[in-house]
Amino acid sequence: MGQLDYVILESDRAVVSGRVLEHESSGNAMLAELYRAHIADWPKFFKMDTLSKVGFVASELLLKQLSERRCGSEEYISNRAIVLFGTTASLCADKNYQETIQDIDNYYPSPALFVYTLPNIVTGEIAIRNHYRGETSFYVVEGADAAQMAFHLSCAFADDRTESVLAGWVDSTGNDDFKSFFTLIGKDDVEGLEDKIKTILNKTNI
Repeated sequence: MGQLDYVILESDRAVVSGRVLEHESSGNAMLAELYRAHIADWPKFFKMDTLSKVGFVASELLLKQLSERRCGSEEYISNRAIVLFGTTASLCADKNYQETIQDIDNYYPSPALFVYTLPNIVTGEIAIRNHYRGETSFYVVEGADAAQMAFHLSCAFADDRTESVLAGWVDSTGNDDFKSFFTLIGKDDVEGLEDKIKTILNKTNI
């Protein structure tokens, strides 16, 4: 049973298939540091909420590890889905937005924050970046359960189009507090998928 390549991205560490990436900062500053060191060509990153930044950086590091070719401006990939899981959904963005409407004497609702008060925005950011046109889903669950995740990921291959799924766990309770892992699953990986996910989860603090 072949193991999956993976990225683990947590508040104070970044690991790519067992290789620890060097960094000097933590939290949101670490995300920016990793972006500048390994990506640096998507300025919209700095406008994203924390959940989207985590998913974006993790997906970029994984695709770089897999040496995936970038699509041209007119190219699209219709056979790749994005399926993510998390517990807190958009809680971090919700709290940041709440701060802008909490005080009636200092009321400044921010559309830039409000747009991120949906957890599936992170899947959209990744799809736009990579020109993916397959299914995009974000499941809000009680906890990281390998069997549950394997079931939903297997179901993503039920149509005749999907050939691979960019999958992972993304959770953020605060601007500097997050936990995630990302992996890429092909049709050949569905057999024994629960055990493969467990193997990755056991390497995380999720």
